[in-house]
Amino acid sequence: MDLRNIAIIAHVDHGKTTLVDELLKQSGAFRQGQAVAERAMDSNDLERERGITILAKCTSLEWKGTRINIVDTPGHADFGGEVERILSMVDGVVLLVDAAEGPMPQTKFVTSKALALGLRPIVVLNKVDKPDAEPDRALDECFDLFAALDADEDQLDFPHMYASGRSGWADADLDGPRKDLSALFQLIVNHVPAPKQIHHRDEDFRMLATTLSADPFVGRMLTGRIESGHVKVGQTVQAISRIGQKIEQFRVAKVRAFRGLGHQDIDEGEAGDIVSIAGMSKATVADTICALAVDEPIDAQPIDPPTITVTFGINDSPLAGRDGKKVQSRVIRERLMKEAESNVAIKIKDTPGGEAFEVSGRGELQMGVLIENMRREGFELSISRPQVILRELDGQTVEPIEEVTIDVDDDYSGAVIEKLTGPRKGDLVEMKPAGTGKTRIVAHVPSRGLIGYHGEFLTDTRGTGVLNRVFQGWAPHKGPIPGRRAGVLISMEAGEAVAYALWNLEERGHMFIGAQEKVYQGMIIGEHSRENDLEVNPLKGKKLTNVRASGSDEAVRLTPPVQLSLEGAIAYIDDDELVEVTPNAIRLRKRFLDPHERKRQARAAE
Repeated sequence: MDLRNIAIIAHVDHGKTTLVDELLKQSGAFRQGQAVAERAMDSNDLERERGITILAKCTSLEWKGTRINIVDTPGHADFGGEVERILSMVDGVVLLVDAAEGPMPQTKFVTSKALALGLRPIVVLNKVDKPDAEPDRALDECFDLFAALDADEDQLDFPHMYASGRSGWADADLDGPRKDLSALFQLIVNHVPAPKQIHHRDEDFRMLATTLSADPFVGRMLTGRIESGHVKVGQTVQAISRIGQKIEQFRVAKVRAFRGLGHQDIDEGEAGDIVSIAGMSKATVADTICALAVDEPIDAQPIDPPTITVTFGINDSPLAGRDGKKVQSRVIRERLMKEAESNVAIKIKDTPGGEAFEVSGRGELQMGVLIENMRREGFELSISRPQVILRELDGQTVEPIEEVTIDVDDDYSGAVIEKLTGPRKGDLVEMKPAGTGKTRIVAHVPSRGLIGYHGEFLTDTRGTGVLNRVFQGWAPHKGPIPGRRAGVLISMEAGEAVAYALWNLEERGHMFIGAQEKVYQGMIIGEHSRENDLEVNPLKGKKLTNVRASGSDEAVRLTPPVQLSLEGAIAYIDDDELVEVTPNAIRLRKRFLDPHERKRQARAAE
C-alpha cells in the first residue's frame, strides 16, 4: 500500500484538531453513526478542559488505496520538545493558518523547525468563512514568513488551499464547490513524497524512538518511524543511546500500528511506517532501536534548552497530608523522573537535602500542566517562584528573550507598550493595525519580565487582549526587573477563618480566602493595599455584649475572594513565598511560617 507521513502544524486555536476530526470522518475511519467526541484527538482531561493540544498524537486513515499517517502536534512553544521530535518522523507538513489572524508566533516557531528539516509545507487557509477573514492577506503573510525563515525556492513555491475545518471542506479556489475535503486528500498524496525509507526495506532494522507511552497490559511502548528493515513480534533487537552505547537487548513483545483513533496489533512493521513496539525495560525517547548487527545510532534532533526552573518540594505546611496520598519526597522524585523520561524538554536536578527538586522546562504553561497532572494523581507539593535560567557566553551573562505578539484594542495599546518597554525592559519591534479598531504589537521582552505578566495584561486590556509568546534567543542581561509591587496579608493564627474578621480586613486589601476556610500561621490570605507585608488575624470574632444598638447586628456581606488559578498563583508569589498544591486546594504561604524565622532570614539576606 502507498504510504504518506504528515504532521499538521499551526498556532494555538487555528483549528488543527478539528480539521483532523473531519479528515477521519470523511475517510471512513469512523463507523456510520459511531459516537465520537468533538476534538477526538485531544484525549486527555487537561486538553479537553483547556481546549489545547499538549501531547503529539498519531492517527492513520486510508484514502483511495493510500495510507496517510497524521500527527497532530501542539501549538504552544512550551511543548516544543514534542514538536521537534515529531517532525523528524514525517515527510511533509500541512500548515494551518487562520484566514483572519494570519501567521502567529507559534506558527513561526513550528514552521522554522519544519523548514530547517527540508520539509515542503502545504498551506491551508482555515476559517475563510469567518466574517473578518482576509485569506489573500494571510497568504501574503505566509510567503513573507517563509522568506524571513530562509526557505529555499522549492519551499517558497508552496501549494495552498482555502478551507473551513468545522464545515468540512477544502478547495484550491476560494469560490470552489465547498463540498468536502477530497481536494486536500489529493494534494497530500500528490505533494508529499512517499517515505524514502521504503527503499531500505532489505537492510537491517533501525528505528528512532520519538515518544514514550505506558500500556497497562504490555508496559512501556516506544513509538517512532522505522528507518530501515522490518520488525516482527518475537524478534530480538537492541537499544543503543545517542552516543552509541548499548542500553539493553530485548525481545519485541508487540508491534502496533495506528488505525483511525485506535491501535491495531500487527505481526510485522516495515520501513517508512510509524509503529509502537513493546518489550523494552530501559530504552527511552531519542534512543535507537535496531537489529543486533547495527552499532551506529540514528541522529536525533537537538532539543532547545530549558529557559525556566521551578523547585518542587514536599508539602511541609500544617495542613499537609490531609488531601493527597503521595506526599513523600521519594514518590515525588520517582514521578518527576518518569516525566523527564518521556518529555525530553524537561530536566530534573536533586537539591542538597533531598526534599526538593529543581525542574527546568520551556515555560510557565508547561510547568503548570505538569503540576496540575500531579495534583490530580494525588500528589501534594510546594512550588517555588519560577526562576529564569541564565548562561555565560563569551564571558558575558545572557538571558532568554521572548518574542511577544499582542493583538489589542487601540484604546489599550498605550498601557500595554508602557508596561512592556518600561519596567519589563522590552524592546518594541513592530506596531501596526490588525483589523478595525485593533493594533498588533510585537516586542522582544526578557523571559523574567513576562513571569506573572499575563494576569496584569488581561486587567489592562479588560480581558479583550490576546498575548502570544515564543522563545526568540539569548541576549545580554538587562539588569534588575521590579517584581510584584503590593505586599501580602499573612495569617498570624491557625484555625478556621471567621466572616466578621475577613469583613474587617477588607479595607486592608483583596482576600484570597473565604469564611470557614482553614488557615495556618504564615499562610497568605490576601493582597495588601500597600507595599509592605502585614500580619493579620482572620480568626477574630465579634465581641458579644448584652447591649443592643440599632444597626449593630447587620449581616456581614463579604466581597467574593480572588480565586487564583494554578499558573496565576505560581506567577504571583515572590522569592520568599511558596504555592502549596494539593488535590483539593491551592494555597499561598511564606517559605518560613514562623514570623521570627522570617525576620532572621530577611536580615541575613540584606
